[in-house]
Amino acid sequence: MTPPRTAAGPSTPSARSGRRRGGRPSGTELLAAAVGAVPGGATRPGQQQMTEAIERSVAAREHLLVQAGTGTGKSLAYLAPALTVDGPVVVSTATLALQSQLVEHDLPRLADAVEPLLGRRPTFAVLKGRHHYLCLARLDNSTEDEPEDTLFDAPAERPGGGTKWLGEAGRIGKQIQRLRDWAEKTDTGDRDELDPGVDDQAWRLVSMPARECVGASRCPFGQECFAEASRARAREADVVVTNHSLLAVDMLAGRHIVPPHRLLIVDEAHELADRVSSAAQAELVPEQIDRSARRARPLLRPDVADRLTEAGDALAVGLAEAPAGRLTGGLPGPLREACTLLDAATRAALDAIGDVKADDPDPVRKQQAKAVLDELSTTAQRLLEEADHDVAWVEKPDNGSRRALVVAPLSVAGTLATHLYDERTVVATSATLALGGRFDTVARALGLEAPPPAPPSPAAAALATATAGRSTGVVGGTAVGAAGPDAGGVASAPGSRAATGVVPATSGPGWSSLDVGSPFDYARQGILYVAAHLPRPSVSGLPEAAGEELLRLVGALGGRTLGLFSSRRAAQQAAELLRARTDLPVLLQGEEALPLLVRRFREERSSCLFGVMSLWQGVDVPGDSCQLVVIDRLPFPRPDEPLAAARAAAVDAGGGSGFSAVSVPIAAVRLAQGVGRLIRATGDRGVVAVLDSRLETARGYGPFLRRSLPPFWYTTRPEVARGALERLAKL
Repeated sequence: MTPPRTAAGPSTPSARSGRRRGGRPSGTELLAAAVGAVPGGATRPGQQQMTEAIERSVAAREHLLVQAGTGTGKSLAYLAPALTVDGPVVVSTATLALQSQLVEHDLPRLADAVEPLLGRRPTFAVLKGRHHYLCLARLDNSTEDEPEDTLFDAPAERPGGGTKWLGEAGRIGKQIQRLRDWAEKTDTGDRDELDPGVDDQAWRLVSMPARECVGASRCPFGQECFAEASRARAREADVVVTNHSLLAVDMLAGRHIVPPHRLLIVDEAHELADRVSSAAQAELVPEQIDRSARRARPLLRPDVADRLTEAGDALAVGLAEAPAGRLTGGLPGPLREACTLLDAATRAALDAIGDVKADDPDPVRKQQAKAVLDELSTTAQRLLEEADHDVAWVEKPDNGSRRALVVAPLSVAGTLATHLYDERTVVATSATLALGGRFDTVARALGLEAPPPAPPSPAAAALATATAGRSTGVVGGTAVGAAGPDAGGVASAPGSRAATGVVPATSGPGWSSLDVGSPFDYARQGILYVAAHLPRPSVSGLPEAAGEELLRLVGALGGRTLGLFSSRRAAQQAAELLRARTDLPVLLQGEEALPLLVRRFREERSSCLFGVMSLWQGVDVPGDSCQLVVIDRLPFPRPDEPLAAARAAAVDAGGGSGFSAVSVPIAAVRLAQGVGRLIRATGDRGVVAVLDSRLETARGYGPFLRRSLPPFWYTTRPEVARGALERLAKL
């Protein structure tokens, strides 16, 4: 963990008390100071509006959903008012990129700027899961662990599978020695500060998952524990930056990991429900059972240890026989038998091991064995229960490297409603919170009570369609069309967000919402082109007609294209097509490390970068290196995605439309994230091309998806899109 940053001395309660006295500056004053410290900086209206809304919500103890478009400066907008709240404020992010931005850039800049106003320098810290920190107890035992935990690791634990050869084990040993040397120097034990890093296998030998930790009071290294030190520093900081995964674990574990706080800011909030679902998910893997049996064997009679091995073998057989996918009719017989055997075997092993005592010769190893066995027992019982609120499925990756029996909650809205909002104010923010032009869909997913949207009257619907504005769209300083179909056909999308890009507020019991818009002029900076003339996608991969349309669009611009595809096969087909019929450099995700590909895409102006879902929200390329974003089809969840399918089926069973309630919102979030790759700065210009005609032709969900997107000028005419791209190519 990065220690709290201070101007002088540690962060202590007395040091923080300066901002608790009367007359302290407001959040808007702190924001103004932070913005004023930047050469040429100016407060953005949406940024100031967000800061003021957060201050009001904290005062009223009311939760707040804030949609803040790219370029708003939302990080400073929520960090400034955070410094007016007594006690630590917790900020949770979904991605490491945003966490690094906060800790390395935004918070230091803010601390420098507001120190004269506060009379002291605010402090901040990063809080990560226990397994991110070096464990001295594990490091002390790493030589003993290495033969059983790395030399004979299960094939599924390593890319390519196969038993680890002695040379590889030697390489792991060298990394362990480097970790020993590092342990003598590091102040934090944070893996992210180790440069160069080590393999996951080596780190697993020197880190301790939370469930296996005996606690500082019973650990011989408790007084030197890096993880405990990180928590202590977090308790004394003004702002604690953590991640959604740890926040989810904290909620599920009774909220004793993250320090007590009055204000929680959830950035990238559209990711939170999925992270909570992942934290509540459990699985059984044959190799995991085998490894737990090896670890516990020294503590057990041979017959008890053999029962664990037999249960793992039974699970392997059951998984080999079961098809991949959701288990809709309960556990198949072989898998039920395997879970029953495992439950009995783990109970017997736990009884045999007994309690961890202070005078045990090796309490750490004993606790590790117990924790893994207890988790296996709990998961087996959960699967055998076959509760209506759980979904179970069999995972079998295409490469056959790992087979698992998985169980996850059907919904986490109830968990969030119970644990997220209690005794704290929650501000949830993202560039993608208002789906279909309303906040209620995301609000319900986050456990808030939201009224259903009132359908528009027939007169209002007719008026909205009739008055869908037509005007001039400007890209690259050049008009792409004038009013009327004969002059270009660029118009506001029927059913799209208003030209201001601001979504009307929605509220419910104890919460309100706000859309502060974006400083970008989407209607003048970009075009949303939907290829409505293409056939409806019906086959996997890239249809021939879509491929030809892709060629024409990329050719008009001469590269500078980010291709976001629904499947790896489609991305590969698109790359092969362009390589065969153009001379443009085509970069394909998977052929090189993603950071290297993104850097080449940014530097090589005529290049194209094609990839799948991780590119939809993980690429930030402002400037003229990315002026065309192509989306091959609407990103609905695949029919074989177990959780989405189960949730849709539950809605169908209740008389609703699972597709509308589950699949369409998922597609809306993904589509908005993908479309958002185009305009990243005020000088950006370009075209988003969606090669899926359903965005225009599907009357049921097309308008909903369009209302979820930034308010680009809209056209379905290919010549308009190509004309704009040709003009950009000449700039």
